[in-house]
Amino acid sequence: MTFVDPLAAPLFADVAGDIDISFEFFPPKSEKMEAALWESIETLGPLGPRFVSVTYGAGGTTRDRTHATVARIARETGIPAAAHLTCVEATRDEVDAVAEAYWAAGVRHIVALRGDPPRAGEKYQTHPGGYENAADLVAGLRRLHPFEISVSAYPECHPDSPSKQADLDNLKRKIDAGANRAITQFFFEPETFLRFRDDAAAAGIDAEIVPGIMPVTNYAAIQRMAAMCGTEVPAWLGRLFDGLEDHPAARQLVAATLTAELCRKLYAGGVRQFHFYTLNRAELSYAICHLLGVRAKPGAVAAAA
Repeated sequence: MTFVDPLAAPLFADVAGDIDISFEFFPPKSEKMEAALWESIETLGPLGPRFVSVTYGAGGTTRDRTHATVARIARETGIPAAAHLTCVEATRDEVDAVAEAYWAAGVRHIVALRGDPPRAGEKYQTHPGGYENAADLVAGLRRLHPFEISVSAYPECHPDSPSKQADLDNLKRKIDAGANRAITQFFFEPETFLRFRDDAAAAGIDAEIVPGIMPVTNYAAIQRMAAMCGTEVPAWLGRLFDGLEDHPAARQLVAATLTAELCRKLYAGGVRQFHFYTLNRAELSYAICHLLGVRAKPGAVAAAA
């Protein structure tokens, strides 16, 4: 029997490319940003994502732009498009009308979210006549059409939840209401996700739980986002980005290395689905997917010319 030293193998040699990927974008605010978005879709589309999702601003502030972006993806590409939809500042009838418009546009996948308060720092309140929360929204969507439905999950607990157990109970309500899967908030330690996955299973949640992966392109921005969503930023992350403020290319290299290593460790823990928060930029997500063994799929269709 030949002994193989595991340390002698190249760093991603054990990653076979047998994973499913998906990507998240946000609706563009200008023609320049729209061009960048479609360039990213053209780049990432050939990797054969299961779906790409488009976010929805607080209080419906990007409702029209989100709809236009998702409808165009559905119309001009072969990529399944998923639209974010929230409960914020809208009645049930208004939310249902948005969902119906998505269905009419050929969109069959909704990312159903409670949503954040429209003004930072305010406590969330159910809109009069609106859906109470994400579980209520999932049930409402199920009454309309046979949508595929994804919901959110928080490995480090939602900031509004009184405890981790209460947060798991809320996730179970969303799954029991009819959601197909949960996509997590971003995190930086593999153990954070793996422990959460085990806790969810112990709580009776048997739906697919997909890790949300956020490559760090801007450390200061990540700190702000993490503070809002309750994600812990480990001290070692700050040390690795210290001094790179004026070196964007170096930041990209460090970000790709760190994120790919996070994904490799998740892969070793049995994870085979990954959802990438792209921030409408393709380079990092493409590089990370490549390291994980994902290649362009024959016949995969990206954006139309």
